[in-house]
Amino acid sequence: MLQAGIVGLPNVGKSTLFNALTRSRKAEAANYPFCTIEPNVGIVEVPDDRIEPLRKIAKTNVTVPAAIEFVDIAGLVAGASKGEGLGNKFLANIREVDAIVHVVRCFDNDDIIHNMGSVDPVRDIDVINTELVLADLQSCEQQLERNVKKARGQDKEAIANVALLERLIPHLNQGKTAASLPMSDDERARIKLFSLLSVKPVLYACNVDETTLANPDGNAYVQTVKKFVADNHDARVCVICAQVEAELCDLSPEEGNEFLKELGVSDSGVSQLIRLSYDLLGLASYFTAGEKEVKAWTFKKGMTAPQCAGIIHTDFEKGFIKADVISCEDLIAAGSFAAAREAGKYRLEGKDYLFRDGDVAVFRFNN
Repeated sequence: MLQAGIVGLPNVGKSTLFNALTRSRKAEAANYPFCTIEPNVGIVEVPDDRIEPLRKIAKTNVTVPAAIEFVDIAGLVAGASKGEGLGNKFLANIREVDAIVHVVRCFDNDDIIHNMGSVDPVRDIDVINTELVLADLQSCEQQLERNVKKARGQDKEAIANVALLERLIPHLNQGKTAASLPMSDDERARIKLFSLLSVKPVLYACNVDETTLANPDGNAYVQTVKKFVADNHDARVCVICAQVEAELCDLSPEEGNEFLKELGVSDSGVSQLIRLSYDLLGLASYFTAGEKEVKAWTFKKGMTAPQCAGIIHTDFEKGFIKADVISCEDLIAAGSFAAAREAGKYRLEGKDYLFRDGDVAVFRFNN
């Protein structure tokens, strides 16, 4: 299962957010730096409004939503790339995840210590990104040295690696992330082999207080982050209030909805964050729907019909013949499987078909 790592400076709300995401108390949330040392891992269901109407059509009481893993990683400080704080551990943990949810403090509260003495979201983002870039620079210089030796022996892969690294190192030296380097499709595939930190996709989570949750655009810190990200990163931004989300853990769904209504919001910021993280990881969902259950199956965008069939069982992929496919929107609009077939909404797709998010499928295969 792919993982999204929750990162940020100490005391920005990472562990509180993790507890809210996982509806648990697994992560210690305390008002001092490095209260998280070993990373906490939690499996989180992906909110999906399509499951309930599909359940009604399938006439079943069993639903299985998609899920992803979140990892709560220790807070980072300036100098982490040189081992300051928990730097080495922090960077090693980031290297293991597939995407980064970067929590940025966007609220004032004198009772919650900021390890740099003041609230400045762009400075905080720069601290994290600088440490990732410095770690990548050190790694790239070591990898260049190894590949130059192999390239002398006319190793084609090493020659291609050297060409990319010789472009990448000056770029990193300018303080720019690896992800911002203009690259061809081949180079984007190749750079994954380098196991770099600053090439991972990023979602910036602006952690606000409950007074600005209903109107985040009125929060100057949030606006600063959005402008900075738009000018400097190919990334997304979402707004959450980790403290409110943590309080929702102790409430029933009905009480939670009433609480959010009192705050002037209708949806959980965490729900949006989970969905955005799912998309950030390059994931989408297709469905199987029958009397037994409605289930969301997670697949990587760009997967073919046989590959998606193989997610259910390897025999489905090996013996794949065809797939009966309908979009969940068309099925829900039709109101039943029979009505959807009568309306000609079902399609018979072959081995080259690329699955789309929201497809409802029945696979035909040889045993």
